[in-house]
Amino acid sequence: MHEGQYFDRKSARMKPKDAVKHIIAFANADGGSLVIGIEDNGDLSGTNYQGAHTLEDYKLAIQQDILGQPCVSYEYIDYLMEGQEDRLFLIRVELSVDRLIKSRNEEVYLRIGDKSVKQTYSQIRQLEYAKGERLFEDNLVAEANITDLDEQLLNEYKRHLNCSDLSHRQVLEARGFMQQGQLTVAAILMFAENPSYYFPQARLRFLRYEGARRETGVRMNIVKDQTFDGPIPEIIRQAQVAVNAQLREFQFLGEDGRFKIVPEYPEFAWFEGIVNAVAHRDYSFRGDYIRISMFDDRLEIFSPGSLPNIVTLDNMRYTRYARNPRIARALVSFGWVRELNEGVNRIYDEMADFYLNEPEYSQPHPHALLLKLENNYLSRQMRMDDRVGDLEKKLITDEFNENERKILAYLYGNGRITVKKASEIIEMSDATARKLLRALVDKEVLCWHGNSKRDPRQYYTLISE
Repeated sequence: MHEGQYFDRKSARMKPKDAVKHIIAFANADGGSLVIGIEDNGDLSGTNYQGAHTLEDYKLAIQQDILGQPCVSYEYIDYLMEGQEDRLFLIRVELSVDRLIKSRNEEVYLRIGDKSVKQTYSQIRQLEYAKGERLFEDNLVAEANITDLDEQLLNEYKRHLNCSDLSHRQVLEARGFMQQGQLTVAAILMFAENPSYYFPQARLRFLRYEGARRETGVRMNIVKDQTFDGPIPEIIRQAQVAVNAQLREFQFLGEDGRFKIVPEYPEFAWFEGIVNAVAHRDYSFRGDYIRISMFDDRLEIFSPGSLPNIVTLDNMRYTRYARNPRIARALVSFGWVRELNEGVNRIYDEMADFYLNEPEYSQPHPHALLLKLENNYLSRQMRMDDRVGDLEKKLITDEFNENERKILAYLYGNGRITVKKASEIIEMSDATARKLLRALVDKEVLCWHGNSKRDPRQYYTLISE
């Protein structure tokens, strides 16, 4: 098993005091497990050898060197290796809901991906603010009971966890969805047949508009309006089907000079946006719901709730801090939520691979997050372009080198290009990019636009046929 947001492995030679930072980091993030007896390369070295520390050594360090005592449990995992008995130490750490966990010398760590990262003074302050509120997803729903849950969905969840032999109650209690014999908000949102009975705000609305603006009154331009209000996994699946049904297809010019059929947006980008909205929205905010608005030129995903204090628009690509960690962790099991903001980073990468503008995150007001994906539909060619065949034949000849094809591929999808953009695409200097562009002008493929060679607004386009 690889190290990640919820898992770390260390040799039993690790000093007990060095284990403390990992325990603190897990407790301050979303919880996790530390296994002692596995080397960094993944080899099992066990704990039964001279120089290995005992589980009691690690327990003592955790008890003595951590302030705010996190909820920690310990287990032995026995195994046979080449006929010899050995064992691993498993240390499970629960997330600390309402207090910040520190070391005895006041150091604070946070689990970020596969690292336990020491926090700066300002980061510690932000964590303290965030820890001041109990997680809404852990609130108990007194009037709910296990018969409210979708048995088929629970069985699917257990299959993902490889624990189909356990009862529903055992799994719910082990994953924190049932506490003190009562279901939590997270359990209702994830598994109830009708979550909106308890939480009317727990729904997603998909709107398809004709054109690039929202019109009202007699000019209202909504052509599709669907609402999904089931358990979270079903909302995700239904929203995926709804968006897919409305996507158009475009011709895309690859760097090999051949045309390919591609969807309006990269699927990963919009699907990850939906999953993130459902997983991380503020469900305590009862006045609004998730909305997906699809226009001719863009797709917007609106999610209620302010960003957690530790997350900003500037650092959200690199900072992970789940508002609903139990829900997020369950969606990891379903294969939908990525760790360390891998998903957000990949949205940027996928849009770039399609030669589309970067995704745009904004806060339309303090209690909402908006993701906008633009499709450049005005400058992209639709499938029925009659000139595709001739242009493809021309590009796959030796007339153009690899960098020239990259530039032409970008132009086909975006309409115009500057020297700066060309240099980014071919990963060479501005001077080299300028030389390539001028060569394409000489080949009567591109047209230069500008008032002079020093015009800062100059650009190039494909010559119209």
